[in-house]
Amino acid sequence: MNKLNNKELLELLKTDVKTFNLYREEYPNQKIDFSGAYLKGADLEGADLEGADFYGADLGVADLYRSNLKGVDFYGAYLGMANLQGSNLKGANLQDAYLGMAYLKESDITGANLQDANLEGANLQGACIEGVKITLTKENLEAIKGCRL
Repeated sequence: MNKLNNKELLELLKTDVKTFNLYREEYPNQKIDFSGAYLKGADLEGADLEGADFYGADLGVADLYRSNLKGVDFYGAYLGMANLQGSNLKGANLQDAYLGMAYLKESDITGANLQDANLEGANLQGACIEGVKITLTKENLEAIKGCRL
């Protein structure tokens, strides 16, 4: 497969996650920049997005079930009502991200940065939050009640 630029990769991700993942295997060190991308409601189940940049992107209601989001930069991203169940978010930057009503059940957010993130109504039941940096608001404390340390 020929090397793709970020715009081409984004279109591939939107249309064919399986082929996108195969591309990632072939070019594992390529820096992926999806800053400001519009992926609202996208079906990205199982996507390998490790280390990608989603600064300010819109992933509201997106399905990222069991995706590899390790080290992803979601700074200021909108993830309202996104399905992140069972995803690997180890070391992800979710600072200033909106995760209201997001479904993070059984996800691994070990070492993630959730400072100034909004988790109001998010479901983190069974999620691993060891070493997470988080802004302690009433809503965020409510969201992390069922988490594992």
